[in-house]
Amino acid sequence: MPASDIYAVADFCLIPMGTGESSVAEHIAECQRILEKSGLTFKMHGYGTNLEGPWSEVSKAIHDCHAAVHAKGAPRVATDIRIGTRVDRDTPVGDGNDHKVKRVEEILARDRAAVS
Repeated sequence: MPASDIYAVADFCLIPMGTGESSVAEHIAECQRILEKSGLTFKMHGYGTNLEGPWSEVSKAIHDCHAAVHAKGAPRVATDIRIGTRVDRDTPVGDGNDHKVKRVEEILARDRAAVS
């Protein structure tokens, strides 16, 4: 990662519009194929996808998802994106989102142990 590129942890929800179908699963599957090829760490969830890596690569992957979904026939695509960065400590590549979840789970486990 170039020194000028910031490690980013993103959550995005890509919404194909104007497809004439109530399900957008085929379009979302196309985006997931793009993410698989990107080499970035990602995880799809019920209402979007967590994605992490260098900011420029994360942005490019989301751009490429838009292009692929348009190519699949969606005349419009809207995307909500949340991106977090952190420079006060190193984030191991691929561990940004998992570390956040693990930390909260540890706190909850500690609380349950204290009640027992």
